[in-house]
Amino acid sequence: MKGFLDFIREQGVVGLAVGFILGGAVSKLVSALIADIINPFLGVALGIVGDLKTASIIIAGANIMYGNFLAVFVDFLVIAGVVYFGVKMMGLDKLDKKPQQK
Repeated sequence: MKGFLDFIREQGVVGLAVGFILGGAVSKLVSALIADIINPFLGVALGIVGDLKTASIIIAGANIMYGNFLAVFVDFLVIAGVVYFGVKMMGLDKLDKKPQQK
């Protein structure tokens, strides 16, 4: 059992598992925060009526839907920040054991 635990700690499996667990656990919460609070404020700030995802601009007859990209980008930034600071505050970044020098 000791060999198995050493393998898991040395290979960074704990960090990977924490990333997946935290990412899944906070996904709905962060998505709701972004969809219900952040995106409407960004829409108002940018002068867009309605949701940020519907923002578009027409150039030479082509409808460029940049709003959805911005909404997904904001979603990514918030999720990445929540996971990063959550791991740091809980001290989970110290669980992985550093490989021994040979």
